[in-house]
Amino acid sequence: MHVADAVGEFIAWWGFKAIHGRIWTLLALSSNPRSQAEVADLLGVSRALVSTATHELHERGLVRPVGASRQAPWTAVMDVWPVIADVLRDREWIMIERARVTLEAAIEEAEILESSGVSLEFDLDRMRVLLSLTEMAQRFLRILVALRVPRSIASLGDWLVKATGLLSSLRRLR
Repeated sequence: MHVADAVGEFIAWWGFKAIHGRIWTLLALSSNPRSQAEVADLLGVSRALVSTATHELHERGLVRPVGASRQAPWTAVMDVWPVIADVLRDREWIMIERARVTLEAAIEEAEILESSGVSLEFDLDRMRVLLSLTEMAQRFLRILVALRVPRSIASLGDWLVKATGLLSSLRRLR
């Protein structure tokens, strides 16, 4: 299935396993829940791989079994925004925060050196600009994580109005 492969590649680009995207997409596009054996056959992968990946997707809240038996078929959870927000908060936020703290320390050190008459190797004003950009990225990420993407096309217009308002607020903060 080409769509599942394409989504798998996209998911892998974000640092996850492509099989997660392939399985989720197959289940999301299926009219009915599917067993792990069906998923393995349709994707041409081992049942063990599907079992492990399905368990991981279930832990993230992206798929759920339909029934209580061990052989119950699975379906995709279509509201993926909470998972995306968690990933952004857990991974990207930490990365940006590490850069911000490092920049603040470098600026502080450069200011001390400059005040003691030492010639700086790097431009202090540019360091401050980079810190401002990092802080702006954090504000943008905070807004993005706070957004709730609509579940239906009907509510997309309302969501876009809210998102536009939040982005306007971000511009005013600069």
